[in-house]
Amino acid sequence: MSKSAIYQSTTPLSLSLSLSLHFKMAMTNLLSAPSPLTFSRKPTSLLSLYLKNPSLLSLTTPSLKTLKPRPTTAAQSKGDDSADVPDRLISAVCYFYPFFDGIQYGKYVINQFAPIQALIQPLVPAIRAFKSFPFNGFLVFLTLYFVVVRNPNFSRYVRFNTMQAVVLDVLLIFPDLLERSFNPRDGLGLDLMRSVDSTVFLYLLVCLIYGSSSCLFGQLPRLPIVAEAADRITLPP
Repeated sequence: MSKSAIYQSTTPLSLSLSLSLHFKMAMTNLLSAPSPLTFSRKPTSLLSLYLKNPSLLSLTTPSLKTLKPRPTTAAQSKGDDSADVPDRLISAVCYFYPFFDGIQYGKYVINQFAPIQALIQPLVPAIRAFKSFPFNGFLVFLTLYFVVVRNPNFSRYVRFNTMQAVVLDVLLIFPDLLERSFNPRDGLGLDLMRSVDSTVFLYLLVCLIYGSSSCLFGQLPRLPIVAEAADRITLPP
């Protein structure tokens, strides 16, 4: 099943027209603003006012003793890259999505190496549930992208890790197309396809272990290939 990702949200036409109208109205008000007032009489100097009424100056200029420093307040807010316990759990779980979606690429490696079989065995029920419905992968993709990545209520820590998982899943299009296009039965082509599938599976496994463990410890994992794309999409406004 092929997947697609949307990296930029399109602006509705009504919003564009509204912004254009407000901009034109603002420019019209700016251009039609009244010109500054002009005075025909020469303004009275401060010295002449003081000579006529010496107490006026003391009323208009505050004493330095009466000036009090303005209190300053330091804004304390939760950073965008904060990693609370719920943020860590959500981010760690997101990395299971591309691994479950690409588990079929490990059919050669899992059968050959017993330690990997033991590592994958506890995840078999979750993998079967994920693969039970053909559109589960696509529905999870839409949920993660539009509900989490595009939701400013989540911290940037969660949105960045979720976007890394989404981009990683999108990259599975390429080995899927390669396997569907050639699909060799034997010979050198089959050996090459096994190598590609095993490499993809091991990469997904490493990303799962590194990404999830880093999130659980409150660190920010940066996966190779996908981190820069996730950065561009989840930049703070």
